[in-house]
Amino acid sequence: MPVIAIVGAGPGLGIEIARAFGKMGFAVAMVARNAAKLDALAAELHAEGIKAAGFTGDISKPDTITEAFARIKEQFGTVDVLEFSPVDQTLNAVGVLDVDPAALQPQVEFYINGAIHAVRQVVTEMIAAESGTILITTGGGSITPVLALANINIAAAGLRNWTLNLHQELKPQNIYVAHVAISAWIGAEHPGAAPDVIAGAYRELYETRIEPELHYIALND
Repeated sequence: MPVIAIVGAGPGLGIEIARAFGKMGFAVAMVARNAAKLDALAAELHAEGIKAAGFTGDISKPDTITEAFARIKEQFGTVDVLEFSPVDQTLNAVGVLDVDPAALQPQVEFYINGAIHAVRQVVTEMIAAESGTILITTGGGSITPVLALANINIAAAGLRNWTLNLHQELKPQNIYVAHVAISAWIGAEHPGAAPDVIAGAYRELYETRIEPELHYIALND
């Protein structure tokens, strides 16, 4: 049974990505900080006949991510798909003129360094198998900056750049890497912002394995 690991799994987009892949026959490993919430998500998926489990890990604490992936491998085996989309609401956003090292570095540590560490947990085995998929998510500001989110945009743009380079690096090894930038108020009234609709775009990327990037736009007028 193939395995998808979702880093930053939650009750919105995360569980819908889990559901979309679970319905394709994947076992679902969900990584996040809150064990109780993970257990609730796993129970919801189990009720639908999807094999799933939660593994606690904090992307800002690399050792906990290493431990989480060790437990994933022990329980489910090798990860075939990695999806990275954590969010930390405690990290403050600042505008363009307020960006300084103190405001920027936590964003870089969380998003860029967090993604690099997560990818390292799976990429060696993917290269050996010449197979695998890595999907890295950011907000749409990585492509179309938002002035009030300047420090987040810088980190997201850096993560986008690294992901696109990773796509080129790993493509010859038959490993598909794609960046997903989401310009949407997820869960808002706009029909295209529904989490299950957005999750369908991830499934399509996985199935087609063509484009290195998707800018998903669904904003209310």
